[in-house]
Amino acid sequence: MRGRLNLFQKMMLRWRSLHPYSAIHVLRLAVPLDEQALRSAIAAQLEGWGLTGLVLDAGQRCFEYRGGKAAPVLVILDGGADVAATLDREIERQLNMPFPAAQALDPFRFFAIRTDDGFHLGVAYDHFIAGGDAVASLLAAIASRYHSPKAASADTPMLYPPTYRSLFARHPMLFLRALAQLPEMLGSTKLAVRPRYRDPDDTYNAFAHVRLSPPELGALRAAATAWNVTLNDLLIAVLLLCLSPFAAERRSATRRREIAVASIVNIRREFDPAVQRAFGQFLAALRVSHPVPDDISVDALARAVHAETARVKQHRLYLRTVFALALAGLYWPLLTLRQRRKVFAKHYPTWGGVTMLNVDALWPRDGAPAPHDYLRGVSTGPMTPVVMAISTAAGALSVGVSYRRSAFSPEVVAAISDQLRRCAQPAAQ
Repeated sequence: MRGRLNLFQKMMLRWRSLHPYSAIHVLRLAVPLDEQALRSAIAAQLEGWGLTGLVLDAGQRCFEYRGGKAAPVLVILDGGADVAATLDREIERQLNMPFPAAQALDPFRFFAIRTDDGFHLGVAYDHFIAGGDAVASLLAAIASRYHSPKAASADTPMLYPPTYRSLFARHPMLFLRALAQLPEMLGSTKLAVRPRYRDPDDTYNAFAHVRLSPPELGALRAAATAWNVTLNDLLIAVLLLCLSPFAAERRSATRRREIAVASIVNIRREFDPAVQRAFGQFLAALRVSHPVPDDISVDALARAVHAETARVKQHRLYLRTVFALALAGLYWPLLTLRQRRKVFAKHYPTWGGVTMLNVDALWPRDGAPAPHDYLRGVSTGPMTPVVMAISTAAGALSVGVSYRRSAFSPEVVAAISDQLRRCAQPAAQ
């Protein structure tokens, strides 16, 4: 085997053994759909980048792309009268469809939804194999091939990037500081209320999405700037506010009176510059916990969130999650199936997750036609019952909300949508 999985990828494989742990990206192109041309573009790009013939040794946590001809799975759908609803249904279906737990596997499934003015191109992928930035680059390359079949392909990426061990060697003091802060992080988990599941064995992910227009996104950015916080801080605050009513019982608790939300951090830049073109994933996370009192405003909460995220980023304390994943991996074999499904809710209670991708910043400036929209969906996994997958493209913001139906109803999506639009209301005035 030529490549080794890092700690985050290993944990994703463990989550994947409990229920499908996938992610979906969808871009909208304003060009006619030609099924054969699209199939050819997908196959040529997968072959050109060497992303075929994947063999996984899950026991040894190793993998290899052995190459060969691509035979991409491609489903064609008609968007119908309500394209948004069709899109949500297909993403939900893909989120709940497992990839084969086999040694040889194809980690990609593609779909296209035909519309009056073009089509949506989607890919579902086994999440352990890549992060969102790598998959966005893959979709951009496919779109470029579809637009200009004879155009030069993007450079072949590195397929076997180094693991987090190399990162430790590169930044030993950062890791030692993060390790010293690990007890603080674990101690904070005792203050957070635990998410509730009506049936822990029901792992089905429901999905819906919210889209904010460029003026609305502009208003969100303006609010974040006025409050001296990042857009990601503001979105974490929105999620905390929306989750607060679902955890109202914490008000009478003696200890667990806070709600915790996690945010994914891309640590690709912490690695050697050669890794910047790698196809893989380089993820860590930070966690924010807050009591969210009933009378708190979104700007006050966003500032409180920013105070914590700024501290974590300044000292790169998100590297603590690397050690936490290593510890979880040690005791995972000792747990029963039911304990594995409940262990994070019990010992690392986190009610929601936020993952953000700036597609406009990643998209190539020439070759690939610019996306008219970009939407993502990410499996909740056993870590958290709801995930906001936020994407910015073509000046707009799309939020794909996946949620465990055993924990939430569609009301959680409505609450997120309403809160986002309230924050963006100045754009309409």
